[in-house]
Amino acid sequence: MSVLLELSGINTYYGPIHILQNLNLKVNEGELVCLLGGNASGKSTTLKTVLGIVRPRTGTVSFGGEDVTDRPTSYRIGRGIAIVPENRRLFAPMTVLENLQMGAYLRKGGTKEDFDRVYSLFPLLYERRSQLAGTMSGGEQQMVAMGRALMSRPRLMLMDEPSMGLAPILVERSFEIIRQVHESGVAILVVEQNANVSLSIADRGYVLSTGRVVLSDVASALLGHEELRKAYLGR
Repeated sequence: MSVLLELSGINTYYGPIHILQNLNLKVNEGELVCLLGGNASGKSTTLKTVLGIVRPRTGTVSFGGEDVTDRPTSYRIGRGIAIVPENRRLFAPMTVLENLQMGAYLRKGGTKEDFDRVYSLFPLLYERRSQLAGTMSGGEQQMVAMGRALMSRPRLMLMDEPSMGLAPILVERSFEIIRQVHESGVAILVVEQNANVSLSIADRGYVLSTGRVVLSDVASALLGHEELRKAYLGR
């Protein structure tokens, strides 16, 4: 299995504060990897580093075998990275259809094939395509955000706290959809605090604490890890 994304020896700073400390992480082609950790552990900074929003002081970011450390965010998106941001961040005054079109802006709004793929995963979005995104429920907005990301035909989808603000039953449904997207061939890096549900669908996982990877293993091993169960699974 070839490596799609690799962070090697990443050190990032916000002013004098050392955030990510010698971080090493990789996602293989077609793999679903979860990045776990509490507040201020460095999860969101890791995603920003992948996207190029935050530049590391040292270390390299490689995507598809290319060193993109010094490349801008727009270049990385064009190469096949998409994000479903925390709290969805939809264009609230725009319709569902317009939000989906924005996801494919680099390809002039997308093709029928793109829309068919999204609507097959999220039939509700076809029914609600003329509805303003800001009037939808949290779970429905999550579907729009995921559909918008898929419209860019990503090789890698980044997901920042997809369970945030959702009722438990909607969390289960959201992660079921993430699993379906993964099975369609898209590699996914999920940043989460909900270790139990994210590890249940992941291939591998990393645990961050104060900017350092303190655990990494296949998901099934992490689910059975004593320290992880105590810290994140409440057992």
